[in-house]
Amino acid sequence: MKEDFLHYVWQHQYFDKTALLTEDGQPITVLRPGHRNPDAGPDFLNARLQLGEVEWNGAVEIHIRASDWHRHQHQTDAKYDQVVLHVVYAADAPVQRTNGSAIPALALQPRIAPELLAAYERLSSQPPEAALPCAPLLAQVPQLTRTMMLDRALLERVEQKADRISALHGHTGQDWEATAWHALAAAFGFQKNTDPMSRLARALPLSLVRRHRHDATQLAALVFGQAGFLEDAPTDEYSGQLRQEFAFLRHKYSLHGTALALHDWNFLRLRPANFPSVRLVQLLALLHARPTLFDALVTAKDVRALELFFAVPLPAYWQSHTRPGKPGKTGPLGKSSIHLLITNLVVPLRVAYARSVGSPEQVEAAVTLLEQLPPEHNHLTEIYEAAGFSNQSAADSQGLLALQRGYCAPRRCLACGIGARLLRQ
Repeated sequence: MKEDFLHYVWQHQYFDKTALLTEDGQPITVLRPGHRNPDAGPDFLNARLQLGEVEWNGAVEIHIRASDWHRHQHQTDAKYDQVVLHVVYAADAPVQRTNGSAIPALALQPRIAPELLAAYERLSSQPPEAALPCAPLLAQVPQLTRTMMLDRALLERVEQKADRISALHGHTGQDWEATAWHALAAAFGFQKNTDPMSRLARALPLSLVRRHRHDATQLAALVFGQAGFLEDAPTDEYSGQLRQEFAFLRHKYSLHGTALALHDWNFLRLRPANFPSVRLVQLLALLHARPTLFDALVTAKDVRALELFFAVPLPAYWQSHTRPGKPGKTGPLGKSSIHLLITNLVVPLRVAYARSVGSPEQVEAAVTLLEQLPPEHNHLTEIYEAAGFSNQSAADSQGLLALQRGYCAPRRCLACGIGARLLRQ
């Protein structure tokens, strides 16, 4: 048993409250169990309890064994002096505050229904390699419960991505166009190169991008020069021109020491179409073709409009080179890559902006874009599909991935609506 099970039992009051008594015989009436404390200190704050004839407002601390209080050194920590009730599974020792005063204890072991404990143990006993711990029990869960949990997980995932965009917005001085530039660059990393792409955006201010975006050669010199791809690039006429342009621009804008190095980029186990140099080619083509980023990304009416925004042709040189001076076939962004950009960039950007202006309708419209995109299929989504979950759109896929990473993998079954339903049954 883990403490989170007792937290769940106390929070929802899933125990027999008949003739409820502390270990020293005081009657207990739970007027308010309190709310979970996400920070250091007691587990539940602002609880309201009547112990005997006295009503208390304070904290509740929960342990499997009462003696855990001493193992965790709470008797020397003043944060726990506010505890008015010690809720435990087994009361094996009395406990005190820092001033030596005794804390009443409530033992739940005889009050938890055996069926509830058995259901919890069935969930928690699944082997670590089981991606979906409740799979053997899912037939007992109504489809509505699954759908509601999937929607909840999806919204949590979108909100987490939007939080990162909001943080970027703060770092850029509340400049939405600069925020869109930083978010766009990071998204073009496509996971493996997200970090170096983010560093590139910091090394290449939007003001320089705007100033030189009309000149394709100067823009390419800035992008590949700051990315570190010009230092040891094989020389052909065009790459020599880029190197010369970058030397001039680096001196003009005092960019010395800000560029990345070639070894900062990840090429290992990537298909050539996903090489960071290829993504840089596609990024600079987009920057050259699109005068604004933020406005276009947040006002596009639908997925089709966004597909057209990202689908820009490459100049002739880049169609036959994967990086400066290195021949190879390079193509524009594929539709699947564009869909990933809509999922990981456009939707959270729109949600972050909608929250900043207080527009719930725009939040809903942004999430609706995911319902217009095809689903993602990988080894994780296949596990859930085999268990009966729907995966008909990117909204479903994102919900499934959020469910797996946020609940199933860390075994947060008690925080999951599906796990809670199984326990209630």
